Amino acid sequence: MFLPIVSTRRLHRLGSPRNPGAEPRADLRSDRELFVDLRTVSRFVHFYCRRRHAERPRDRFELKAVDVDAVVGSPVSLCAECRRLLAHAMTKRLACPMSPKPACKHCPKHCYHPAYRQRIRKIMRYSGTRMLLTGRLDYLLHVLF
Repeated sequence: MFLPIVSTRRLHRLGSPRNPGAEPRADLRSDRELFVDLRTVSRFVHFYCRRRHAERPRDRFELKAVDVDAVVGSPVSLCAECRRLLAHAMTKRLACPMSPKPACKHCPKHCYHPAYRQRIRKIMRYSGTRMLLTGRLDYLLHVLF
């Protein structure tokens, strides 16, 4: 069963799996930041997979903790490799004990597996520049504000 993204506040009240005594993140700003982070990473991975892995078979991406379609605003279909990467990224972001969340490259404690961290950097670099050049206004607003 999927939990809507608005109810992730309950997930954070339980504490993260890596830090069971984590303080609750009940403020709306952290929920909004979580929503934006999940939406951004899923759009980047979807854009990358659609452009770079066009020949691979794709299936719909689903995650038990998040209604991905509601977060992104449309169904996300990815190849198996990108599905694993996005599941890893979303799981790590949901379990992040840092409040407020710094950018991953500035975080004192890296939670991504080194192989996944390398791949997500590659995807962010590729998708970020191409999305900006294609005129995605939502991404441009994210970069500027």
